[in-house]
Amino acid sequence: MKQAAPRLIELVEECKSLAFDLNFSYAKEWKKQSPDRLLVGYLPIYVPRQIMHAANALPVGIMGVGDRKQIIKGDAYYQSYICHLPRGIIEMALDHNLDDFDGFLFPSICDCVRNLSGMFKLVHKGKFTRYFDYPQNFDEHIGGTFYRELLETIINDMHLLNGVNISIEALNRSISLYNKNRKLVETIYNIRQDYPWRLSATDVYHIIRAGMVINVEKHNEILEEVIRYIEEDYGEPMDNIRVIISGSFCEQPPIGLIKSIEMAGCYIIDDDFMLGSRWIQDDINGTTEDPLNELVISFLTKSTASSAIYDVGNPRSARLVQLVKRRNADGVIFCAASFCDPALLDRPELQKACDAEGIAHINFQFHENTGQFKVIKEQAGTFSDSIKLWV
Repeated sequence: MKQAAPRLIELVEECKSLAFDLNFSYAKEWKKQSPDRLLVGYLPIYVPRQIMHAANALPVGIMGVGDRKQIIKGDAYYQSYICHLPRGIIEMALDHNLDDFDGFLFPSICDCVRNLSGMFKLVHKGKFTRYFDYPQNFDEHIGGTFYRELLETIINDMHLLNGVNISIEALNRSISLYNKNRKLVETIYNIRQDYPWRLSATDVYHIIRAGMVINVEKHNEILEEVIRYIEEDYGEPMDNIRVIISGSFCEQPPIGLIKSIEMAGCYIIDDDFMLGSRWIQDDINGTTEDPLNELVISFLTKSTASSAIYDVGNPRSARLVQLVKRRNADGVIFCAASFCDPALLDRPELQKACDAEGIAHINFQFHENTGQFKVIKEQAGTFSDSIKLWV
């Protein structure tokens, strides 16, 4: 049996190191190389990274601490009945992990993240802090106007710090680079749809999460190299079912949980981990005289399904069913963080849609710092066996 190339293993290890560096060493070293460079941190899920890139800023995804940092101070800032993510991020802020960042964006995910933006102001982190409030009206003249004004505010925040004026050419170039990034990520998912044994779900996770903390040019190079290797035939398929993970778009599941699901006999062929990197579902026009408008229109018309977005006219339940059919998946695993109101409130409607289409599904919850997965592995294993035996 042909094995994975040694260089591919090296790439995965490099990405793993980058993805879970809570000191963001790569980003801070990148900033030192020029006085007009900025670091702008953002929380899950989506922000338009193109405007940061065009302003000579590095957008840095702050995905939480997982099981890599003990939370002590953060627990004093939040009640116990919320998810783990905000407490971990406050811990990072108070432990000076984020001191070199110039600004922070807190996307409109839930009330806990809304409160984080105010807390960062209270503890004086960053030279600017913005609550990134998505439009919930998708009319171009209403929601579009609101969204454009928000983007212009953030552009001005950065301009006040480094004096960089974003040119049309620079923003178009940034749009094109991120278009390429999304295509490369999608290519990896497409290859794994047919050959999931060539690259494990945990390897994919490390590779994509690394892109949250490095510049897009470097990440594109890594993705291109990974694709060259996984296009080759190697490894041996196992008698696993193919599943889609839904509900982990914000607080990220522990690596051990992802690994346990696959060890239980489930190939994860699609997911909503780090949804921001795959949010826009098609290319954004990067050749116009008004690229900022293209970013606005793409958000209004090409956004993926997410519990953070109002979608009565385009229900995410129907889109989940479409994804299951497009990926030829055997079932769905609803995997949400404990106390994640957006994901848990959506789950009943998503389950109903699966039931109506005869799609098998199970569900469980997690904390990002969970260390034991025996019960989850048993659940996933039983789910896999039941589909192989009776579906």
